[in-house]
Amino acid sequence: MFKSKNLLGIKDLTPNEINFILDTASGFKDVLARDIKKVPPLRGKTVVNLFFEPSTRTRTSFTLAGKRLSADVVNFSVNTSSVVKGETLKDTALTIQSLGADFIVIRHASSGVPHFLSKILNISIINAGDGANEHPTQALLDLFTIRSHKKKINGLTVAIIGDIAHSRVAKSNIYGLTKLGAKVRVICPPTLMPAGIDKLGVDVFHSIEQGIKNADVIMTLRLQLERQVKGFLPSLEEYFKLYGLTAERLKLARDNAIVMHPGPMNRGVEIDSEVADGPQSVILEQVTNGIAVRMAVLYILAGVRR
Repeated sequence: MFKSKNLLGIKDLTPNEINFILDTASGFKDVLARDIKKVPPLRGKTVVNLFFEPSTRTRTSFTLAGKRLSADVVNFSVNTSSVVKGETLKDTALTIQSLGADFIVIRHASSGVPHFLSKILNISIINAGDGANEHPTQALLDLFTIRSHKKKINGLTVAIIGDIAHSRVAKSNIYGLTKLGAKVRVICPPTLMPAGIDKLGVDVFHSIEQGIKNADVIMTLRLQLERQVKGFLPSLEEYFKLYGLTAERLKLARDNAIVMHPGPMNRGVEIDSEVADGPQSVILEQVTNGIAVRMAVLYILAGVRR
Protein backbone atom coordinates (compact mmCIF):
# COMPACT_ATOMS: atom_id res chain seq x y z
CA MET A 1 0.00 0.00 0.00
CA PHE A 2 2.84 2.40 0.87
CA LYS A 3 6.08 1.90 -1.07
CA SER A 4 8.45 4.70 -0.06
CA LYS A 5 10.52 4.67 3.13
CA ASN A 6 10.25 8.49 3.18
CA LEU A 7 7.49 11.06 3.49
CA LEU A 8 8.68 14.05 1.50
CA GLY A 9 5.39 15.63 0.43
CA ILE A 10 1.72 15.14 -0.38
CA LYS A 11 2.27 15.99 -4.04
CA ASP A 12 3.70 12.55 -4.83
CA LEU A 13 1.22 10.49 -2.77
CA THR A 14 -1.73 8.69 -4.32
CA PRO A 15 -5.25 9.01 -2.88
CA ASN A 16 -4.96 5.40 -1.68
CA GLU A 17 -1.72 6.17 0.18
CA ILE A 18 -3.27 9.23 1.83
CA ASN A 19 -6.31 7.25 2.94
CA PHE A 20 -4.08 4.45 4.20
CA ILE A 21 -2.28 6.91 6.49
CA LEU A 22 -5.59 8.39 7.69
CA ASP A 23 -7.06 4.94 8.36
CA THR A 24 -3.94 3.94 10.30
CA ALA A 25 -4.13 7.16 12.31
CA SER A 26 -7.69 6.29 13.36
CA GLY A 27 -6.34 3.25 15.20
CA PHE A 28 -3.69 5.30 16.96
CA LYS A 29 -6.27 7.93 17.95
CA ASP A 30 -7.94 5.15 19.94
CA VAL A 31 -4.59 4.35 21.59
CA LEU A 32 -4.26 7.96 22.71
CA ALA A 33 -7.60 7.71 24.49
CA ARG A 34 -6.34 4.91 26.77
CA ASP A 35 -4.95 5.36 30.26
CA ILE A 36 -1.67 3.83 29.05
CA LYS A 37 -0.89 5.56 25.77
CA LYS A 38 2.19 3.58 24.77
CA VAL A 39 2.45 0.68 22.27
CA PRO A 40 5.62 -1.23 21.27
CA PRO A 41 5.92 -1.16 17.43
CA LEU A 42 9.03 1.07 17.32
CA ARG A 43 10.85 -0.36 20.32
CA GLY A 44 14.57 -0.27 19.57
CA LYS A 45 14.19 2.38 16.86
CA THR A 46 15.56 5.92 17.09
CA VAL A 47 13.87 9.09 15.83
CA VAL A 48 15.96 12.25 15.49
CA ASN A 49 14.15 15.59 15.22
CA LEU A 50 16.45 17.85 13.20
CA PHE A 51 14.82 21.30 13.23
CA PHE A 52 16.60 24.28 11.72
CA GLU A 53 13.54 26.49 12.27
CA PRO A 54 11.47 27.19 15.40
CA SER A 55 8.61 24.82 16.14
CA THR A 56 6.27 24.05 19.02
CA ARG A 57 3.47 21.87 17.69
CA THR A 58 5.27 19.83 15.05
CA ARG A 59 8.41 19.09 17.04
CA THR A 60 6.54 18.25 20.25
CA SER A 61 4.03 16.19 18.30
CA PHE A 62 6.74 14.09 16.64
CA THR A 63 8.47 13.67 19.99
CA LEU A 64 5.30 12.38 21.62
CA ALA A 65 4.44 10.24 18.59
CA GLY A 66 7.82 8.50 18.70
CA LYS A 67 7.64 7.94 22.45
CA ARG A 68 4.06 6.61 22.23
CA LEU A 69 5.41 4.02 19.79
CA SER A 70 8.25 3.16 22.25
CA ALA A 71 11.01 4.65 20.09
CA ASP A 72 14.00 6.54 21.44
CA VAL A 73 13.61 10.20 20.45
CA VAL A 74 16.45 12.70 20.20
CA ASN A 75 15.74 16.40 19.73
CA PHE A 76 18.78 17.75 17.90
CA SER A 77 19.65 21.30 18.93
CA VAL A 78 21.14 23.10 15.94
CA ASN A 79 22.31 26.09 18.00
CA THR A 80 24.59 23.89 20.14
CA SER A 81 25.75 21.56 17.36
CA SER A 82 28.69 21.54 15.00
CA VAL A 83 26.54 23.34 12.45
CA VAL A 84 27.51 26.61 14.14
CA LYS A 85 31.16 25.64 13.56
CA GLY A 86 30.58 25.34 9.83
CA GLU A 87 29.65 21.68 9.44
CA THR A 88 27.58 21.08 6.31
CA LEU A 89 24.06 19.72 6.37
CA LYS A 90 25.27 16.63 4.52
CA ASP A 91 27.93 15.85 7.12
CA THR A 92 25.52 16.50 9.98
CA ALA A 93 22.97 14.12 8.47
CA LEU A 94 25.56 11.43 7.75
CA THR A 95 26.78 11.71 11.33
CA ILE A 96 23.27 11.24 12.67
CA GLN A 97 22.81 8.20 10.45
CA SER A 98 26.13 6.76 11.64
CA LEU A 99 25.00 7.19 15.25
CA GLY A 100 22.23 4.70 14.54
CA ALA A 101 19.16 6.81 13.80
CA ASP A 102 16.33 5.12 11.92
CA PHE A 103 14.38 8.30 11.14
CA ILE A 104 15.29 11.94 10.61
CA VAL A 105 12.40 14.38 10.94
CA ILE A 106 13.72 17.48 9.21
CA ARG A 107 12.52 21.10 9.19
CA HIS A 108 14.54 23.57 7.18
CA ALA A 109 14.13 27.07 5.75
CA SER A 110 15.24 25.92 2.30
CA SER A 111 12.87 24.08 -0.01
CA GLY A 112 14.05 20.65 -1.15
CA VAL A 113 16.27 19.80 1.84
CA PRO A 114 14.33 16.62 2.76
CA HIS A 115 14.54 15.46 -0.86
CA PHE A 116 18.29 16.08 -0.85
CA LEU A 117 18.76 14.04 2.34
CA SER A 118 16.65 11.20 0.95
CA LYS A 119 19.16 10.80 -1.87
CA ILE A 120 22.24 10.51 0.37
CA LEU A 121 20.89 8.61 3.40
CA ASN A 122 19.61 5.08 3.78
CA ILE A 123 17.32 5.88 6.71
CA SER A 124 13.77 7.28 6.55
CA ILE A 125 13.35 11.03 6.01
CA ILE A 126 10.18 12.81 7.08
CA ASN A 127 9.57 16.34 5.89
CA ALA A 128 8.43 18.52 8.80
CA GLY A 129 8.37 21.63 6.63
CA ASP A 130 10.83 22.76 3.94
CA GLY A 131 10.81 26.45 3.13
CA ALA A 132 7.64 27.47 1.30
CA ASN A 133 7.38 24.05 -0.36
CA GLU A 134 5.44 21.50 1.70
CA HIS A 135 4.43 20.44 5.21
CA PRO A 136 2.94 16.98 4.58
CA THR A 137 2.10 15.85 8.11
CA GLN A 138 0.24 19.10 8.79
CA ALA A 139 -1.92 18.47 5.74
CA LEU A 140 -2.48 14.87 6.80
CA LEU A 141 -3.66 15.89 10.28
CA ASP A 142 -5.89 18.52 8.68
CA LEU A 143 -7.41 15.89 6.39
CA PHE A 144 -7.84 13.56 9.35
CA THR A 145 -9.63 16.27 11.33
CA ILE A 146 -11.93 17.16 8.43
CA ARG A 147 -12.81 13.52 7.83
CA SER A 148 -13.49 13.00 11.54
CA HIS A 149 -16.07 15.78 11.53
CA LYS A 150 -17.53 15.51 8.04
CA LYS A 151 -17.19 11.72 7.57
CA LYS A 152 -15.88 12.37 4.06
CA ILE A 153 -13.74 14.77 2.06
CA ASN A 154 -15.03 14.16 -1.46
CA GLY A 155 -17.46 16.92 -2.46
CA LEU A 156 -16.70 19.27 0.43
CA THR A 157 -15.96 22.94 -0.19
CA VAL A 158 -12.83 24.04 1.66
CA ALA A 159 -11.81 27.70 1.84
CA ILE A 160 -8.16 28.47 2.62
CA ILE A 161 -7.51 32.09 3.65
CA GLY A 162 -4.13 33.70 4.06
CA ASP A 163 -0.60 33.91 2.73
CA ILE A 164 -0.97 31.35 -0.05
CA ALA A 165 2.25 32.38 -1.80
CA HIS A 166 4.54 31.64 1.14
CA SER A 167 2.62 28.87 2.92
CA ARG A 168 3.86 25.28 2.76
CA VAL A 169 0.72 24.27 4.67
CA ALA A 170 -1.47 25.69 1.91
CA LYS A 171 0.38 23.78 -0.81
CA SER A 172 0.26 20.44 0.99
CA ASN A 173 -3.42 20.90 1.80
CA ILE A 174 -4.25 21.83 -1.78
CA TYR A 175 -2.54 18.66 -3.03
CA GLY A 176 -4.26 16.47 -0.44
CA LEU A 177 -7.73 17.98 -0.62
CA THR A 178 -7.92 17.95 -4.41
CA LYS A 179 -6.62 14.37 -4.60
CA LEU A 180 -9.46 13.31 -2.27
CA GLY A 181 -12.13 15.16 -4.22
CA ALA A 182 -12.69 18.39 -2.28
CA LYS A 183 -13.43 21.70 -3.95
CA VAL A 184 -10.75 24.12 -2.81
CA ARG A 185 -10.96 27.89 -2.74
CA VAL A 186 -7.94 30.07 -1.99
CA ILE A 187 -8.53 33.57 -0.65
CA CYS A 188 -5.97 36.35 -0.16
CA PRO A 189 -4.78 39.72 -1.49
CA PRO A 190 -3.41 39.65 -5.05
CA THR A 191 0.10 40.29 -3.68
CA LEU A 192 -0.03 37.02 -1.70
CA MET A 193 -1.56 34.88 -4.46
CA PRO A 194 1.04 32.89 -6.42
CA ALA A 195 0.86 33.05 -10.20
CA GLY A 196 -0.65 29.96 -11.79
CA ILE A 197 -2.20 28.64 -8.57
CA ASP A 198 -5.41 27.92 -10.48
CA LYS A 199 -3.53 25.21 -12.39
CA LEU A 200 -3.62 23.15 -9.17
CA GLY A 201 -7.39 22.87 -9.52
CA VAL A 202 -8.41 25.58 -7.05
CA ASP A 203 -10.74 28.54 -7.38
CA VAL A 204 -9.17 31.94 -6.70
CA PHE A 205 -10.89 34.65 -4.66
CA HIS A 206 -9.71 38.06 -3.51
CA SER A 207 -12.85 38.71 -1.45
CA ILE A 208 -13.20 36.77 1.80
CA GLU A 209 -16.97 37.24 1.76
CA GLN A 210 -17.31 35.59 -1.64
CA GLY A 211 -14.71 32.95 -0.91
CA ILE A 212 -16.18 31.53 2.29
CA LYS A 213 -19.82 31.64 1.20
CA ASN A 214 -21.40 28.20 1.82
CA ALA A 215 -18.02 26.65 2.65
CA ASP A 216 -17.95 23.43 4.70
CA VAL A 217 -14.47 24.05 6.06
CA ILE A 218 -12.58 27.31 6.61
CA MET A 219 -8.84 27.15 7.12
CA THR A 220 -7.03 30.34 8.10
CA LEU A 221 -3.27 30.61 7.70
CA ARG A 222 -0.63 32.64 9.50
CA LEU A 223 0.97 35.45 7.56
CA GLN A 224 4.50 34.25 6.77
CA LEU A 225 6.11 37.57 7.60
CA GLU A 226 9.56 35.98 7.91
CA ARG A 227 9.35 34.92 4.23
CA GLN A 228 7.87 38.13 2.89
CA VAL A 229 9.62 41.23 1.65
CA LYS A 230 8.24 44.67 2.42
CA GLY A 231 5.35 45.89 0.33
CA PHE A 232 3.06 42.83 0.30
CA LEU A 233 0.65 44.41 2.79
CA PRO A 234 -0.02 48.01 3.87
CA SER A 235 -0.42 46.93 7.51
CA LEU A 236 -1.57 44.03 9.68
CA GLU A 237 -4.57 46.08 10.76
CA GLU A 238 -5.59 46.55 7.14
CA TYR A 239 -5.17 42.83 6.49
CA PHE A 240 -7.50 41.93 9.38
CA LYS A 241 -10.03 44.47 8.20
CA LEU A 242 -10.16 42.91 4.74
CA TYR A 243 -9.31 39.23 5.34
CA GLY A 244 -9.62 38.46 9.04
CA LEU A 245 -12.07 35.70 9.94
CA THR A 246 -14.66 37.26 12.24
CA ALA A 247 -17.87 35.89 13.72
CA GLU A 248 -19.90 38.02 11.31
CA ARG A 249 -18.05 36.68 8.28
CA LEU A 250 -18.29 33.11 9.56
CA LYS A 251 -22.07 33.35 9.21
CA LEU A 252 -21.58 33.31 5.42
CA ALA A 253 -20.31 29.73 5.58
CA ARG A 254 -22.53 26.72 6.20
CA ASP A 255 -24.08 26.53 9.65
CA ASN A 256 -22.05 23.41 10.47
CA ALA A 257 -18.78 24.67 8.97
CA ILE A 258 -15.65 23.98 10.98
CA VAL A 259 -12.83 26.47 11.49
CA MET A 260 -9.20 25.35 11.32
CA HIS A 261 -5.76 26.91 11.80
CA PRO A 262 -2.37 25.14 11.66
CA GLY A 263 -0.88 27.49 14.26
CA PRO A 264 0.69 29.48 15.60
CA MET A 265 -2.24 31.90 15.52
CA ASN A 266 -1.94 35.64 15.31
CA ARG A 267 -5.19 36.67 16.98
CA GLY A 268 -6.55 39.87 15.57
CA VAL A 269 -4.57 39.44 12.35
CA GLU A 270 -5.91 36.37 10.53
CA ILE A 271 -8.57 35.28 13.00
CA ASP A 272 -10.65 36.87 15.74
CA SER A 273 -10.49 35.33 19.22
CA GLU A 274 -14.26 34.91 19.26
CA VAL A 275 -13.95 32.56 16.28
CA ALA A 276 -10.73 30.85 17.38
CA ASP A 277 -12.29 29.95 20.73
CA GLY A 278 -15.80 29.47 19.41
CA PRO A 279 -17.95 26.33 19.03
CA GLN A 280 -17.06 25.81 15.37
CA SER A 281 -13.31 25.85 16.02
CA VAL A 282 -11.43 22.53 15.86
CA ILE A 283 -8.00 24.12 16.24
CA LEU A 284 -6.99 22.34 19.45
CA GLU A 285 -8.38 19.07 18.08
CA GLN A 286 -5.99 19.47 15.13
CA VAL A 287 -3.10 19.53 17.61
CA THR A 288 -4.27 16.31 19.29
CA ASN A 289 -4.86 14.60 15.96
CA GLY A 290 -1.33 15.50 14.92
CA ILE A 291 0.09 12.96 17.37
CA ALA A 292 -2.05 10.12 15.96
CA VAL A 293 -1.20 11.05 12.37
CA ARG A 294 2.52 11.25 13.07
CA MET A 295 2.38 7.92 14.92
CA ALA A 296 0.79 6.48 11.77
CA VAL A 297 3.51 7.91 9.53
CA LEU A 298 6.36 6.55 11.70
CA TYR A 299 4.65 3.16 12.00
CA ILE A 300 4.03 2.84 8.25
CA LEU A 301 7.54 3.94 7.23
CA ALA A 302 9.06 1.55 9.77
CA GLY A 303 7.16 -1.28 8.10
CA VAL A 304 8.37 -0.26 4.64
CA ARG A 305 12.02 -0.34 5.80
CA ARG A 306 11.85 -3.88 7.27
